[in-house]
Amino acid sequence: MEPENTDRGRIPWTAPTVILATGFWAGRIPWAPGTWGALLGLPLAWGIHQIASPWVQIAVVIAICLASIPVCTAAAQRMGGLKDPGAIVLDEIASMPIVFFFVPDAVVGRPIVLGIGFVLHRIFDITKPPPARQLEHLPAGLGIMADDWAAAAYACLALHAVHWTGLFGRFWP
Repeated sequence: MEPENTDRGRIPWTAPTVILATGFWAGRIPWAPGTWGALLGLPLAWGIHQIASPWVQIAVVIAICLASIPVCTAAAQRMGGLKDPGAIVLDEIASMPIVFFFVPDAVVGRPIVLGIGFVLHRIFDITKPPPARQLEHLPAGLGIMADDWAAAAYACLALHAVHWTGLFGRFWP
């Protein structure tokens, strides 16, 4: 695969950090790369919920999110030093499990719950309510990741609010 020409030079698409940060090149899909990244985060969220201990689940999510900071920093540098290249979707992938914090493990695999969590994450990631927009201004990979953590936290709260209204009915007792 030949690297594409960009305004800032050639992107090393085969560099390990670029491969990881672009979600194994899902971020190269020209339309809605963040949506594709968030879709990749759904199996990650489901897989983390297969871990028996909620404390270990939280530790794994934190470890993935923290490990993603230097990966995104390095990938952004390799991609011409852009602040937050659109092709980087690791932030969506790594933050998706946050949406499902404290959702019962048996419920996370249900398509309606996954679908609503996914849509909520995309809404909050796109609209970036405070402090998400401000978190984007943090340096390098931290700024790339932090706004998505905020979006995922909002989506988590909204998902639990939807559950509280009874909308899920028998899908989430």
